[in-house]
Amino acid sequence: MTKVGVIGAGAWGTALACAAQRAGNEVLLQAHEPEVAEAINRTYSNPVYLPNTSLDVNIKATPHLSDLADSDIILMVAPAQFVRATARQIKSFLKKETPLLVCAKGIELDSGKLMSEVLREELPEAEVGILSGPTFAIEVVNALPSACTLAMSNLSHAMEIANAIGSNRFRIYASDDIVGAQIGGAVKNVLAIASGMASGKGFGDNARAALITRGISELVRLGVSKGAKAETLMGLSGMGDLTLTCNSMQSRNFSLGVALGQGEQLEDILKVRKAVTEGVFTARSVCKLAETQGVEMPICAAVNRILNEGADITQVVEDLLSRPFKEEL
Repeated sequence: MTKVGVIGAGAWGTALACAAQRAGNEVLLQAHEPEVAEAINRTYSNPVYLPNTSLDVNIKATPHLSDLADSDIILMVAPAQFVRATARQIKSFLKKETPLLVCAKGIELDSGKLMSEVLREELPEAEVGILSGPTFAIEVVNALPSACTLAMSNLSHAMEIANAIGSNRFRIYASDDIVGAQIGGAVKNVLAIASGMASGKGFGDNARAALITRGISELVRLGVSKGAKAETLMGLSGMGDLTLTCNSMQSRNFSLGVALGQGEQLEDILKVRKAVTEGVFTARSVCKLAETQGVEMPICAAVNRILNEGADITQVVEDLLSRPFKEEL
């Protein structure tokens, strides 16, 4: 039996613990808040992040990262902006042979680095993978069919891990495109906010479809500039994830965009949310990375102006619609 350690007992970390346990593994879930770990062990539920759901009694939780030292596989589900700090915390006990799968979607704010680049700096000997795709946590917990991408430089090892933690209800497709899997997961959060704004403003389905399609172009341009494969960005971790999060109120990023489009203030939306809305941070870091790469990303830039520069949504939309016509490709 494979020992799977999961860092982060938010909604997605808890969902991944459920998926790994169903695949026949021994699972230990680390919670930042001791009360969350205590609730999981005592009530077999996570009332803070996944209320009204039940967890298997075999899923155990701990508030201590060091308890994951004996894991055969570790899933790092800490939010993207905390990946570096978490890597420093586990450095003392992480074994060289233990694969570390990053399950956060984002780009580091200060450096503009991908999560794999952050880990290369902090844990240079670690074997790093990226697990990403169109997956809402509650549906994974409820064993509804889902699929995602596991990207690792060693493709055969990715297949081994996919077979270890995947199942017929949680299908994992292996890839060796680590960059592509990360760009798709990060940029889609920003585009989902844009899609939500369009819905909140009442612009209609035509506008949202156009925005998503043009957003894919931005996503692919950035990914290819970083060495990603275009076909990866048209797969589960790119277009698949984008399609999911741009069309559902289950998406924290989409729902935040809807609220902004309806006139709510960003600080008011965030202060009542327990879970992190990654796109708020990623908007700035995506634009920073795009500038470094010399890539034009007008939709992401517009979202960043609204979130981080106090720009008016209506004016930003008019600016986008006033851009010169150009060839589609």
